[in-house]
Amino acid sequence: MEDYIVKIFKESNRVKETFVNENLSKLVNVVEAITSALKAGNKILLFGNGGSAADAQHLAAEFVNRFVIERPPLPAIALTTDSSIITSIGNDYDFSEVFSKQIRAIGQAGDIAWGISTSGNSANVLKALEVAKKIGMVTIAFTGKDGGNIAKIADLSINVSSSVTARIQEAHITAGHAICDLVDIKLFQKPDLK
Repeated sequence: MEDYIVKIFKESNRVKETFVNENLSKLVNVVEAITSALKAGNKILLFGNGGSAADAQHLAAEFVNRFVIERPPLPAIALTTDSSIITSIGNDYDFSEVFSKQIRAIGQAGDIAWGISTSGNSANVLKALEVAKKIGMVTIAFTGKDGGNIAKIADLSINVSSSVTARIQEAHITAGHAICDLVDIKLFQKPDLK
């Protein structure tokens, strides 16, 4: 059993190392986009399904409350948390509309629409990003596998080249934490980051 546990950790580390090598400059671009949006008074809307819904909520909490440093709250909303909205849209329309209708309701040009999908093909994430682009929002995609259709339409696409959902999610949350940390530094500590 111990060997199997070590194998899981080694695989997670290998996937993350490959991920950062493939996405380093893209992560910098995401940090710049989010920092610019927040400086302009815009907000971040995050969404996904299952574990990706939990990641959306987790990252929204890091922005609204705090990450590491003490600082003012930052405007971020997880579109995955209101069960009445999600179930009413799913019931009256279709589950593929649960995020896009919320984007149309509260999204504005210049806001960030951050969709998370380990497959890269979640219909409701894809539709929300399409609607966000029409509104003039900046679209960010966190995907896995080959990035799917979602990676093709997002302004900024961050992909984990793995087919194992758990490893994709582990890289997503590590990248999300790095983004939170760097946004805080750029907004509130202003060191000379290159």
